[in-house]
Amino acid sequence: MKKIVFILALGVSLFANDIIVKESHCSVKQTVEHFKGIVKAKGLHVFAVINHSGNARVVNMKLNESKMIVFGNAKLGTALMQQDMTTGLDLPLRVLVFRDTDGKVKMAYRDGSWLANHHLLNAKKKIAKMNNAMDKITTKAGQCKRD
Repeated sequence: MKKIVFILALGVSLFANDIIVKESHCSVKQTVEHFKGIVKAKGLHVFAVINHSGNARVVNMKLNESKMIVFGNAKLGTALMQQDMTTGLDLPLRVLVFRDTDGKVKMAYRDGSWLANHHLLNAKKKIAKMNNAMDKITTKAGQCKRD
């Protein structure tokens, strides 16, 4: 029984490593706006911002403030989908900006290796480039100037 629990715990911890969570020093709204501005300046397209907490209010439920930004680079996404069309299930990219239970604002996104591990892709350089860009964009989006 202990072996089964250990294996299950290991599986959950490995799965959790596919998600990167970073703290923002801004509000959810500011972080989303910063992120959108950075992405657009890099020539990427913001397809949507989904207001999860707003949608929860519509059905009379409570949810900590959270918004998901859906964005992408058609050139990179198309190249990945040309290798494996099912990659389109996980594109465009998404970043979740949310207030956690301690009141801290966080940004969460999947590590690019998740795409490579779940689809038939031969794109190590593209995935590395994507990971590097996501790290830089989220770091910058979470920085707020103090007055």
